This record gives sequence, C-alpha cells and structure tokens, in this order.
Amino acid sequence: MSGTTLCPHCGTRFKIGREQLDAHYGLVRCGNCHQAFDPLPDYVPEEIDPQLELPILDETQIAAPGISGSNTQSSGHVTDLLNTMQTRHDIIVSEPYEVEFLSKSNSRLWMIPVFPLLLLLIAQSTFLFRVELAAHIPQLKPWLIRYCKLLKCSVPLPQKASLISIESSELKDEPTQRNQIILVALLRNRAAYTQAYPNLELTLTDLQDNALARRIFKPEDYLATSRNIATGFPSNQELDINLRLDTTDLKPVGYRLALYY
Repeated sequence: MSGTTLCPHCGTRFKIGREQLDAHYGLVRCGNCHQAFDPLPDYVPEEIDPQLELPILDETQIAAPGISGSNTQSSGHVTDLLNTMQTRHDIIVSEPYEVEFLSKSNSRLWMIPVFPLLLLLIAQSTFLFRVELAAHIPQLKPWLIRYCKLLKCSVPLPQKASLISIESSELKDEPTQRNQIILVALLRNRAAYTQAYPNLELTLTDLQDNALARRIFKPEDYLATSRNIATGFPSNQELDINLRLDTTDLKPVGYRLALYY
C-alpha cells in the first residue's frame, strides 16, 4: 500500500511506498530541499485502511435485494467520492521530486573517519591550552602533568604580566648605613587564578633621568625564604617586597621599577 509523506522543512509532499518505509526503517531525504527527515509522522495512505471501524447501519438503511435504484444511488455516491479522492491525490503527488532513503546504519558511517580526527583535535587543543586549562580548572592539572610526561612538555603557571600590578613602590636611604638604599614595593595579582612570580627590573637614574645602574631581580632574589616559588602568586593576593641595595658611589636621585616575565 502506497501513500504520501510531508517534508517538515520545506512543506513538499511526496509519494512513497509503505513497503519502502518498512524496508529502510530510517530517514528519507527530501528531493527539494535535500534535508533528511522521518517520514512516518506525516504519512498518509492512499487507500482506505481496512482496519478502520465501519459505521453500523440500521435495518431501515439496508437496501432490499432486487431494488436497483438504491444500489445505483449508493454506487454513484461512492464513485463521486473516489473521483474526488483521486483528484486530490493527483494534486498531492504532482511534485516532480524524488526522495532518497537512508538507513540508520548508513547515516552513521560518516562518524568512522571523523572520530579519530576529533580525538586528534582534542589532543592538540589540550596541548596548546594546557596552561589555561590548569589555571581555570585546577582539578585537571594532575592529569595534564601526566599527559605532558608522554609528550615531554610541562604545565607551567600562567604568566600574564598585565594582571599583576605594582600597587606602590618607594626607594629610600638606609639611615644607619652609608651607600645603602631600601626598595619597598607592593605587588598584587589581579588574576582569578594563581600565576608565576614575575621578574622585577630596577633602574637607578640621575637628575636628567639617565640610567646609572640597572638590575633584574628574580623571584628567588626578592621572595622570603618561607615562600615556595613553585606554588606561585595566589589569586587576588598582595606581596610585600623589601630589598636592601648597595649603591657605592652612584648617588641615584630617581628610579624606575617594572615587572615582566
């Protein structure tokens, strides 16, 4: 038994065989818009389903045998109805498109080559963004470290210098010691995650702002011995720095302090 089905994407109705639906048991592709869809929800059979309930007639409605007038009238009514149905049917199936049947097994065949490519993409993304992943999802860091052991890489702490600020700084003389100065500074990690400690660059200048001396201080130079460099600069925390420097005969007047990685 054949029938028609309606494409939910473009509204085109197609002629389709019931035996084809049973054989393919899956999706069909619209010949008009080329979109795949399930044809069963809008399937309409052409013939009257014999399982439909028929109305029960009273004895007065049943024509007596041999009375041809009643039979002719009923036959003519049925004929008109069938002609009307045939006319509607011709309108429905006049679309010049065909449908393409797809089995559920074939529709998943494209996943076979895509799956290894997807795994490769995930592996590459994990390698490239391992620092960001470890910073924002600390629970992943042990797994990322194991992953990097296979690739002979590391998972360092983030180094975003723009998110670390020098809140204040001061260069003052040591009153009890000649040719000694004290650098006092306050750093703050404004990031939402732990970062590596930055390097500090101190430049001593004269009256014309010319550089007299320059020195770079690594984290092990300015951190207290009680701090562990490997644990990093905690999020939204401040760090006090106090360094004593010997200037000999430089006699600096000003200074510049910067941080970087």
